[in-house]
Amino acid sequence: MFPAGGSFRGSRGASFAKILMKNLPASPGRELYQPLSTSDSPDKDVFDHQGKNTFKHGPAAKPTASPEILIDRYRKGETNPVSLLHQLAQTLQFHLELKETVTTGNITGLYFAFCVVIDGIEYKTGMGITKKEARRQAAELALQELLPTLGSLTSVLPDASDVPPPLPVKEEPSISNIHSHRATCDTTSSVNLHIPHAVRDQLTKLMNSHPQFSACAGTTAAFIIQTSSGCEVVALGTGSFNTKEDTSASGRIVHDSHAVVTARRSLMRFLYRHLLLFFSNHANLKEKSIFQKNSSSGLLSLRSGITLHLYVNQLPKGAAQIPSTLRLNPLSISAWQVNNEISLHLSVEGKVFSVFSSAFDHSASKAVSMSATDKLTQWQVLGYQGALLSHFIEPVYVQSILIGDLGCSDIRGMKMSVSQRVEGITSQLPMFYCMMRPHISLVPSVAANSTDKSQSTYCINWCEGDSSLEVVDGLEGKTIEESPFKSGSALASRLCKAAMLHRFKLVAKEAQRQDLLATSSYREAKIIESQIIVFKARRWGGGRSCLKTAYEKTHPEGDSETLLHVELH
Repeated sequence: MFPAGGSFRGSRGASFAKILMKNLPASPGRELYQPLSTSDSPDKDVFDHQGKNTFKHGPAAKPTASPEILIDRYRKGETNPVSLLHQLAQTLQFHLELKETVTTGNITGLYFAFCVVIDGIEYKTGMGITKKEARRQAAELALQELLPTLGSLTSVLPDASDVPPPLPVKEEPSISNIHSHRATCDTTSSVNLHIPHAVRDQLTKLMNSHPQFSACAGTTAAFIIQTSSGCEVVALGTGSFNTKEDTSASGRIVHDSHAVVTARRSLMRFLYRHLLLFFSNHANLKEKSIFQKNSSSGLLSLRSGITLHLYVNQLPKGAAQIPSTLRLNPLSISAWQVNNEISLHLSVEGKVFSVFSSAFDHSASKAVSMSATDKLTQWQVLGYQGALLSHFIEPVYVQSILIGDLGCSDIRGMKMSVSQRVEGITSQLPMFYCMMRPHISLVPSVAANSTDKSQSTYCINWCEGDSSLEVVDGLEGKTIEESPFKSGSALASRLCKAAMLHRFKLVAKEAQRQDLLATSSYREAKIIESQIIVFKARRWGGGRSCLKTAYEKTHPEGDSETLLHVELH
C-alpha cells in the first residue's frame, strides 16, 4: 500500500522491562552525537526556516571533505558505515544516535541489536553476534534509506564561518543531553514542513469563513494525503470532550468528540465518498477515486503513490503524556508508577484516568471510552478505516504522526505508547493486518490555545468535499443550533453511527453486496467483520475488562457490551 522506500519496522517481542530499558537515559556505553544549537532565539516562523538555520551546529569540527566525497569513499569501501554516519552528522549537522535495542522477529540465540536514530527518526534494527557487527549492520540499513534523500540537502550546507569553534565531547551525558527526545522541531524532512503548512492553510480557510468558532482551533487534528503533486488535508477535527449522555440506541449521539477521534470519523466519511466514486458506473468518476482493486485480496486498496499522515496540534491524552522525568529502572519498586502511566486510560467527559486509578470510582459519567492515545495505538494495528469499511477495503495506516509543539517538548511517551506497547503481536493478527510503526516527530503547531472558554466543549468536523463545517457540542453529543451545517431538526451529527450506517448501505448497494444490505444495525454490520472482533477480544481483553467494570459501577442496569463494542473501534 505504501512505497517500498518506507522505513516501517516489523513487530518484535518485548517485555515491559525491555520497553523501559529502551527509554532509559543515555549511558556512557551508547554512541551519542548531540549537537548544540547556537541560536538562543529560534526563528518563530518555521515555514520560512531555511538555509543555515535548518542545520544545527555541532560539538565537533566538520570534516574537510564534502558529503559527496564522503559517500563516494564509502561506496568504494574506503570508509565503514558507522564512520560515514558520524561524518555526515558533523557535516550536515543532524542529531545521530546508535541505540542498543532488542532483536527483531523470532531470532533465537545470543545476538546484539542496535538501531540508528537520526533527528528522532528510528531506522531498521541491525543484529550481530558482537556489538561491533550489530552497529555496522544498523548503520548499513540506515544508509540504504538515508543516502537517496541527501541530494537536496548538500546544496544548502552552512558556511564554514557560521560554525562555532569545536567544543569538547563529554564522556558523561549532561542533564540537557539525557532527554534525547526533548529537541527542537524536526524540520529536516520536507514532509514535516509541508504537512503543518497544509493544515494551517486549510484551518485558516475554514476559520476565515466562520470566525465565531476560531476558539476551537487549538485542539486541531487532521489527516493528510501525500501524492507526487503534494500534500492535501482531507479530514479535520477539533475537540477535547466525550458526551455525558447515555448510550443512544438509535445511534444519533456522538460519544467521543476528542480531536483525533473527530478527525478520524471525518476521514471515514472521506473514504466512503471515494468508495462511491470507485463503484460508480461513470469511468471519469471512478478515475477520481483514491482506490484500486487488489486482485490478491479481492478488496480495494489505496492507489500506488498515495500515503496517509496524521497531524495533531497537541499531544493526545493518555499514555502519550507520560512525564518526561519518569525514567525508572524496571527492577525498581517504583516501577508500578511507570506501569500506571503507560497503561490503558479511560476518558470521561474530557478527563482521563488510568485503568488502575481509584479516582474513577467516584465518577457519575454515563459514557466511558478509551483515551485518544490508546485509540491511536489500536488504529496503528487494525487500521483507521474501522470495521464497517473493512468489508470493502484493506486496512489503512498512517505513515507518520506529527505532533504540534503547543505545550509539548517531549514525544517519548507517544513513541512508547504507539510503537512499543503492542510489540510481538504479529502472529495474532488476521490476514491483511500488520503492526505499523509510524514516524513520530515534533513539528510547529498550527494554532494556539484560546483563552475563550465559552466554546470549550465545542468540536468542529470537516472533510474534503464538504461545503461547510459542522459544530458539535461534545458534552451533548449533538450538533449545535448555530452550526453552519445541520443534518436536520434532530441535530444528529453527520459523524454519528446512524449516519455512518447510512453511508455503509449506500456503498453496499453500489457494490452490489446484498449480504451487507441485510444488516439492520450498526453493531450487526460490525460483528459480521468477525476477524477484527476476534483479534480485539484477544489483544484488548484487559482494556475491555477495565472499561466494562468501570461502566458497570455507574450503570448496573446498562448494556456495557454495547458501549464497549462501539468505543473499542
